[in-house]
Amino acid sequence: MAEEEKATAVVTGRALVERMAEAAEEISAISDYRNAYRKQFCDLSRRMKLLEPMFQELKESKDPIPEQAVRSLVQLKLALDSARELLRLGNEGSKIFLVLEREKTTKRFLEVTVQLEQALSEVPFDMLNISDEVREQVELVHAQFKRAKERVDMIDMDLDRDLLSAYNMSTDANVDPSTLRRLAEKLQLLTISDLKQESLALHEMVVASDGDPGELIEKMSMLLKKVKDFMQTQNPEMGTPTNKGLLPSNERAKPPVIPDDFRCPISLELMKDPVIVATGQTYERESIEKWLQAGHDTCPKTQQRLSNKSLTPNYVLRSLIVQWCEANGIDPPKRPARTDKSRPTCSSEQHAKVLDLISKLSSRSIDDQRSAAAELRLLARRSAENRLCIAEAGAIPLLVKLLSTHDVHTQEHAVTALLNLSIFEDNKERIIISGAVPGIVHVLRRGSMEARENAAATLFSISVVDDYKIRIGNLGAIPPLVSLLREGSPRGKKDAATALFNLSIYQGNKGKAVRAGVVPILVGLLMDPEAGMMEETLAILAILSSHPEGKAAITAAEALPALVEVIKSGSPRNKENSAATLLHLCSGEQQQQHLAEAHEKGLMGLLQEMAENGTNRGKRKAAQLIQRMNRFLEQKRVAQAQAQALAEHLGNPASPDFDYR
Repeated sequence: MAEEEKATAVVTGRALVERMAEAAEEISAISDYRNAYRKQFCDLSRRMKLLEPMFQELKESKDPIPEQAVRSLVQLKLALDSARELLRLGNEGSKIFLVLEREKTTKRFLEVTVQLEQALSEVPFDMLNISDEVREQVELVHAQFKRAKERVDMIDMDLDRDLLSAYNMSTDANVDPSTLRRLAEKLQLLTISDLKQESLALHEMVVASDGDPGELIEKMSMLLKKVKDFMQTQNPEMGTPTNKGLLPSNERAKPPVIPDDFRCPISLELMKDPVIVATGQTYERESIEKWLQAGHDTCPKTQQRLSNKSLTPNYVLRSLIVQWCEANGIDPPKRPARTDKSRPTCSSEQHAKVLDLISKLSSRSIDDQRSAAAELRLLARRSAENRLCIAEAGAIPLLVKLLSTHDVHTQEHAVTALLNLSIFEDNKERIIISGAVPGIVHVLRRGSMEARENAAATLFSISVVDDYKIRIGNLGAIPPLVSLLREGSPRGKKDAATALFNLSIYQGNKGKAVRAGVVPILVGLLMDPEAGMMEETLAILAILSSHPEGKAAITAAEALPALVEVIKSGSPRNKENSAATLLHLCSGEQQQQHLAEAHEKGLMGLLQEMAENGTNRGKRKAAQLIQRMNRFLEQKRVAQAQAQALAEHLGNPASPDFDYR
């Protein structure tokens, strides 16, 4: 019995060390703390990186870890987790919120510091196989944390005053432009990318908050809008308003250049009523409706087959377009009037039939529930009129309740009925409001294969709305989607991939997908020509490669040779995504390694051909990669020439630079 307990302790210690090493690697991958607490975040990050060698030595050691040491290391693992979450907040969180809640932020830094200092003080070095050099380094970090918990680093008090002054003004008050300038500079909200990231951070706070953050978020959003409006008046790239009275007559007639993101990919005109299709692309409603009415079932921009033809209003983009128009002195585009004639209607006979089925959903008889859910599933599949009728009659909350039933077939019918209902645009919100996502995730984890497939398809359908991407990711949908991608049927893998693609468009979900282990599965599918998943796999990899954790995981999976092979013989769309992924890999810390490997695989010639004959996006990606490879090759040639000159210099005893003694 004692031997069994000892073996268990060894396994537990080994697993704990591996998790600590993984946590340390994740912490090392987090960077770019561009906010008012940059110094504090950088100090914490630097100290955490100094601890990484200890975890690597413990991981590589073959010696068992004593039970007493395991108990101490558990506390250190908890401290690591706390530090990782704080650093993620510094990387992805709202810059405005960090300053407004400075007391909470400062307190959290102190709590993490104290937790790490206490955990490090209890590490039993004498029981662990750690080198003297690493031990000295860890003890140095411990001393730094010990000093850090005795002092509080203050943020810029002028920034604090400016932010509070602007924040506490009423929504219709005008903030002093000099104050807005200082805020934009000190908060580093200087580019469209900065402003979009801050806006996303605020949206995530709304979804993740357990309380009611309405007033707080509203005032923060108002402040962000004031900063955004101010920057648009200062930065020509965001659109500078023209004061026609001050411009020469030959410049007054020049219209502002419409940003590409504001143009419809079909008509190339400024969008009035932007809508999102199933692939996540945005078009002018009138243009995409004509495309679909002509019998097309693909996305015009990506050529991907549309899983459904629902159109979701892109309210965020429309807001940005309106703000850009106002900043440029242009009347905002008015959406075309839409009459209620386009809204489907339901006959009285059909309505009565639906009400009868809904009453059976509430029955205590499992047979009644099963048959009613099955018939509603079929009705919702047939027409938009049925989808509206079923939803307005109140079926959705009852179907959601059946997601947790133990009857396999009832569960299958319920989740598939929700899938069919979600095709109608207005029903997506009804499904979300009914609290369906946890039930769908439950089916995704524990249902039959058919139920899991349809649960994944349902998540894809409702996640076309940007705000729902955040909510679905926060409610735990990504890990079971990754499991379905790994072990599902061919159809199940396709459904999981499309849902993961849609969810990963949101930055906050990318790390969740990577940590759920999606990248090795994707690379495996990429290397399996029989899987038939090339397009979906490359689309997801291209998105994830823009995230630090995604880039590291793709590197670890050794995907580069397969990506080069796609550029050699893949379809135009797949070449685009492969080049986009390679472009992200060939930047950052390991770019030299990737560029050298890509050059050895003959990528340069393939890129030159792609730059000439590829799609527009493919040409741009190829040109950027060629530029980086040329720079790399030039640096390599210079280094080789210097090495050769040095070798010749050292090999010439008559060289006047040598003074032989």
